[in-house]
Amino acid sequence: MPTALTAQIPRLGGQAGAIRHAALLCAMSVACAGAQAAASVPANGAAPPVSPAPYHLRIVGGLGRINQYTRQEEPFWRKEVPRLTGGRFQPEIVPFDRAGVPGAEMLRLLQLGVVPFGTALMSSFTAQYPEYTAPDLAGLNPDIATLKTTLAAFRPYLEKALREQHGVEALAVYVYPAQVVFCNKKLRSLADLAGSRVRVSSATQADFVGALGAVPVLTGFNQIVPSLTAGNTECAITGAMSGNTVGLQTLTSHLHSMPVTWGLAVFGANQAAWAALPEELRVLLRRELPRLEAAIWAESERETADGIACNRGAPHCVGGGKGAMAVVPVSAQDDRTRQEILVSTVLPRWLQRCGARCAKVWNQTIGPARGLMVAPGK
Repeated sequence: MPTALTAQIPRLGGQAGAIRHAALLCAMSVACAGAQAAASVPANGAAPPVSPAPYHLRIVGGLGRINQYTRQEEPFWRKEVPRLTGGRFQPEIVPFDRAGVPGAEMLRLLQLGVVPFGTALMSSFTAQYPEYTAPDLAGLNPDIATLKTTLAAFRPYLEKALREQHGVEALAVYVYPAQVVFCNKKLRSLADLAGSRVRVSSATQADFVGALGAVPVLTGFNQIVPSLTAGNTECAITGAMSGNTVGLQTLTSHLHSMPVTWGLAVFGANQAAWAALPEELRVLLRRELPRLEAAIWAESERETADGIACNRGAPHCVGGGKGAMAVVPVSAQDDRTRQEILVSTVLPRWLQRCGARCAKVWNQTIGPARGLMVAPGK
């Protein structure tokens, strides 16, 4: 990358090294693609007598090892968009966990335009923007129908806040399969997690696990297997099928089927990058991205059921490796425990992290939809 261009890339305090690396993803920028095209024009200004080159843009997608990416996101950008446009638009996509982009910095990178089009896990907003994690608090959504209701109530606020406060256009909200509990110890109920070291992926999961008397251990998805193998954890919260894809059905013996969380991700665009797209492409994406979103939600619902079936070795398992796990159903007591922990621990701690403004946001969005209002913040 030329020195002059590199100098224009903003730096972020302690993340300078990561941001410099992200800046090397110049090809992700529409501006870079335009600069490359301009460089191909002869010095005399006469354009070569050939058809216009395809319009290239690059996308940072979701987690690369998950079927939502391999079956939905990647084919949409690599195959469907070129097909729908007769090859005029040629997007490329790379999963964020293989792009060298820090997940916790994705929203900031989108805001700066370093990553013009990217997918951010909403759980990664906890430290800086905890208000955006509200629709997927641990214990809030015991099934996907409830999650849809919760998100529908929150989405107008989310889209407005991202646009006005961060300069990011929210184009879709994706969901991963239910995040359930895998354990290599016997489970009969949630109460049996007490004393266990449990892998979690977010602060809200840690709140839930801690309230059960277990010890939360925050680790990345790629560290689940090494952590279990080394004995650093005995249990892990992860997707029913994503756990299967990394072999948890062979490393653990029991699976509790209650969704602790789901895992939401927002696909957004830097507003300047979005405005720079040809109008034809913006119109197409506004029409087609809701279809991709719907397909990902349907995939996640199927995968939740299929993941559980595969982990226990059911004959109708179709998408994963068959295991022989004992699946623990959600009892009436487990559901009461979920609701009690949500009200007594998860929601209050989220409000503590989030501040007074979040009580107001909650009471204007999710609270009325779920019949769960909170005391106004002070």
